[in-house]
Amino acid sequence: MASLVASLPDRQGVVSALHGDTGPLLSEQPIHKNGVDINHRRVAGRNGTRPRPARQRSFRKDIGHVASETYLVTRLSFTLLQYLGIGYRWMTKLLALGCYAMLLMPGFLQVAYYYFLSSRVKRSVVYGDQPRNRLDLYLPGDTEKPKPVLIFVTGGAWIIGYKAWGSLLGLQLAERGIIVACIDYRNFPQGTISDMVKDVSQGISFVVNNISCYGGDPDRIYLMGQSAGAHISSCVLLDQAIRESENKEVISWSVSKIKAYFGLSGGYNLVDLVDHFNNRGLYRSIFFSIMEGEESLHKFSPELKILDPSFKYAIRLLPPVILFHGNADRSIPSDSSKRFADALKKMGLRTELILYDGKTHTDLFIHDPLRGGKDDLFDHIVALVHCDDREALAKDATAPPRRRRVPEFLLKLAGEISPF
Repeated sequence: MASLVASLPDRQGVVSALHGDTGPLLSEQPIHKNGVDINHRRVAGRNGTRPRPARQRSFRKDIGHVASETYLVTRLSFTLLQYLGIGYRWMTKLLALGCYAMLLMPGFLQVAYYYFLSSRVKRSVVYGDQPRNRLDLYLPGDTEKPKPVLIFVTGGAWIIGYKAWGSLLGLQLAERGIIVACIDYRNFPQGTISDMVKDVSQGISFVVNNISCYGGDPDRIYLMGQSAGAHISSCVLLDQAIRESENKEVISWSVSKIKAYFGLSGGYNLVDLVDHFNNRGLYRSIFFSIMEGEESLHKFSPELKILDPSFKYAIRLLPPVILFHGNADRSIPSDSSKRFADALKKMGLRTELILYDGKTHTDLFIHDPLRGGKDDLFDHIVALVHCDDREALAKDATAPPRRRRVPEFLLKLAGEISPF
């Protein structure tokens, strides 16, 4: 498995700078006036002057951002309800989701504490001009040399995705010396699939062109998507390859900068999944609205586009693809990854499919990480990212087991009522 990536030739390419992108946030860079760092403000005190804590400014900024995000989400929720109407399936799924979250709350609170208070998490780094054009960076404690980077696109049925859903993955991979960039993007009804693809592509461009400012290695960047995020990110990767092969426009990043693509529990043929999603509460009417009409399903189905002869030159530009799926997944059947892997192999692309026996949609991404101890998916990802770094592999071999965050009985009960 590791040889799939290790045997690749150097995939460096010329990447032009993204217009409008910035490096680290302005608040993180010293701004000098007359030789004085004006970001390091001072306030009067009994013993003269003292520095104003940076955390206080950051906290105020976070509160303002949370308030604006809450208003936006509330407004969009009412809009979404107009699309959904009164429906038994989605209402029962929503109720189950609330109960599911309550059962796993002990683990979620621990992760939230890390997410909001750790100095190694750079929250809401702006990468574009849209309200959801932000990403979170999870940075390792060791910064002696440039670190490999994993760009992560979270799922959420194209409706409830949010960058913080990747915080558990970011926390654990950062402990192994891997920088994780979790990209946020517009969800429906704030945007449709074209907007989501555009946002994620712009987020990837920002990471590719700026990650060295945060200690990342621009020559060791991996892309990963989960569930709906796997669908969106695979669309982005394929669209980018098509643009490069046609040489019709200036590009802001190149697929040659992505060493490998990891797809977790994804759906890659929307035409085959319409009825399945409808039966699980994502009704045809709203699904077609998300995907910009039934006639667009083919356009946004990577499996079908891969097999299109007109794109054969673009396919050659794609990096190796590793697909992960649980064979007990009820949200997106594992056959979706099987068929996508077959299509990729048919076109001659280096592809590997890893199936996990008895694992559901939430086992791989939520339950197993919260359970602690050995985690096959986590070990696979770390091994692939570190395959060409002997020092990192040696550290992985001696790393302590990850601690449990949720009691087993709560995990099992949550699994029974999971809406996914």
